[in-house]
Amino acid sequence: MQTHESQYVSPEIKLSSFEEKFFSAEVFLEHHALIWFISGEAKIVQADAVHIFGPGDTILFPRNQLATFMNYPKGGRPFKSVVLNLTIDRLKDFYIKYNFKPIQSNYQSRIFTFKKHPLLDSCLASLMPYFEMRDVLPENIISIKVEEAINILRTIEPSIDNLLANFEIPGKINLTDFMEKNYMFNLTLDKFARLTGRSLTTFKRDFKKAFKTTPQRWLTQKRLNLAHYQLKIRNRKPGDVYFEAGFENLSHFSHAFKKYFGYNPTEISQ
Repeated sequence: MQTHESQYVSPEIKLSSFEEKFFSAEVFLEHHALIWFISGEAKIVQADAVHIFGPGDTILFPRNQLATFMNYPKGGRPFKSVVLNLTIDRLKDFYIKYNFKPIQSNYQSRIFTFKKHPLLDSCLASLMPYFEMRDVLPENIISIKVEEAINILRTIEPSIDNLLANFEIPGKINLTDFMEKNYMFNLTLDKFARLTGRSLTTFKRDFKKAFKTTPQRWLTQKRLNLAHYQLKIRNRKPGDVYFEAGFENLSHFSHAFKKYFGYNPTEISQ
């Protein structure tokens, strides 16, 4: 039985803990997330990068970024993190209040990583007692804590305004570029369609036009070829690559691999 627990003191502030061997999830947030890693280890896999974080690390994960989060207990301690969500409404209120107008509209979102800093440490320390409360955290206190976090981020990293104060809504994007970059993420076709700014029907039509095949067939082939590369060239084990290649479990991956290549994935790594 997995023991994964998310404890919320408000929709914007949560403590997440996981005591089992492994926990993973595909993530696409509609808001920015300030994350403090308390114990365990987190691997964040994006299309073009892999990040590993441990106790004491703090990051800002931007909205509208697709990634796989893999959380592991480590050193005899469970994985544990605190997340403070910076919603669009909160950020709009903040920037209106202080009359700040950015911005570089083409600013490239990225994961911000912060070195250990007393302001970030104090912000985290002030949140921890809230998880022991039985009463609802008052709205005015939530507002104060969110504003405090925004001010801290702006103090530590002034350029972050170009991310936090950018409220543009992504529209229809280039389907070919997006799929070539993100095919390894194990998402439904409906989710892929939404992320490219399309209805499911339009997505399938545009996909057929661009790739001359169905999304399901193309995704399977791309993921299997990625896994084959990881096994043969990178000398990795099947159990280490199947999830990163977009398969839900090792059994399904092994069956699809043998059907496509004619031999088991274990035959490569032997």
